[in-house]
Amino acid sequence: MMLSQTKEREYRFKLALRMGLPIFALILALIFHTLITNYTTLQTSFYIEAILLLLVSVYFIFFLIYRGFDVKITDSVTKTFTREYLYQYLQKEIRHKKDCTLILISIDNLNDINILYGIKNGDKVLKYVADWIMEYLKKEGIENIPIGHIKGGDFIIGLEGFKDKYSTLLELLCLKSNNLNIDDIEVKISGVITDTSYSKDLNYLIENLFELQNKNKNSKYEEEIINPNELELLVIDAIENKNLLIMSQEVYNNADGIVFRECYVKLKGQNNKIIHPKTYLKVINKLGLGVSFDLMVLEEILKNCIYEENIYAVNILPTSLRNDKFLAKTKELLKEYAGTQVMFVLNEMQYYSYISRYNSIIKSLKSLGVLIAIDRLGAIHTSFLYLRELDIDVVRFDTYYSNIDKISQNRSIIDGFNVMAHENGVKTWIKNIEDEATYILVKEMDIDYVEGKYLSKIQNNAN
Repeated sequence: MMLSQTKEREYRFKLALRMGLPIFALILALIFHTLITNYTTLQTSFYIEAILLLLVSVYFIFFLIYRGFDVKITDSVTKTFTREYLYQYLQKEIRHKKDCTLILISIDNLNDINILYGIKNGDKVLKYVADWIMEYLKKEGIENIPIGHIKGGDFIIGLEGFKDKYSTLLELLCLKSNNLNIDDIEVKISGVITDTSYSKDLNYLIENLFELQNKNKNSKYEEEIINPNELELLVIDAIENKNLLIMSQEVYNNADGIVFRECYVKLKGQNNKIIHPKTYLKVINKLGLGVSFDLMVLEEILKNCIYEENIYAVNILPTSLRNDKFLAKTKELLKEYAGTQVMFVLNEMQYYSYISRYNSIIKSLKSLGVLIAIDRLGAIHTSFLYLRELDIDVVRFDTYYSNIDKISQNRSIIDGFNVMAHENGVKTWIKNIEDEATYILVKEMDIDYVEGKYLSKIQNNAN
């Protein structure tokens, strides 16, 4: 739903009147009631007070009208609803209607457009795309529906009914956008869809849209859809009761010997429902349980090691590593279980700029025998910067390079990172090696550590 300036002013004016008139009417009713029932005994002061009260109430109405013009309902660039107003509108719709569908449509390259062509042209693209979406929906017989500009190049549309009714329409819209150019500016558009069968909570629906968007961009991973309220309860219950499923896989060096094991952690919910990391991590981060969870996992791994190899690689949130509580407790645990060595595997999308502090933390952990590994080299810029600037022990290549075709196509890139790592005294590691041909190629490339189903299966730890 896109409002003209005139209609928006009318809406704000009516909204202010709806808020002020009931108060004014109540004051009038009170004055008239007093006049009718007590007119023979009323003092002059009453009439003065009544006039003042009426003047104040009139002033209050005009104040509300004035403030109503300050209420921002539409985005100044796209003329669609603002995020705040759209959320209010959708919450009311969800409360009053049983079935609702939300569609997220994104301009994926808006940031590039702003950099290459300037913000003014970026705004022009935003407005054009908003108009284009509404025109497309109008041709499909869908009118007067709420659409809002959420952030950046993201728009959300609210529709009645379940998503099955609109899935084909969204696919066709995305296909139609493949050749979308605005003044010779190439525009890339994508879309995802969800509905209230997932949740009746708007916040969960919005989060689900962006999670779906992220999955579409970065992976083909599919997971069981769990109601978000149920998921939070399952995760909290599993953490409180330490219901963990700890598994591990052997990691080999070039001489075919086992060097260490990588640990994988799943949660066991009620009714033995297994919750995978990609599902539970978003809940842990949202609830602020990252440090507590990482400490619990570390303690359980140290307490229940059953294999001869005394080095265990554990995935730890980088934010936990930089947390004082985590560091203090970790040092206690390492002293308590002195016979076992750990390797912390870190995966961080956003670069942490306080490198001297980061290196100081790493140094204190390394003094206790902890090894530090950085994940996803060759895929995210942060891993390259950390290889260059942090005092780490191991870097692991992104799983994108884990099959023979990708390795062959990108061999010069892998060789370059391998040389750089070795010159810095850092070992290299590749995982998900699943066949002999890939294993032989990796060995030829002098990668230090190799892991995958071809070499060993993932095994359960006793816990």
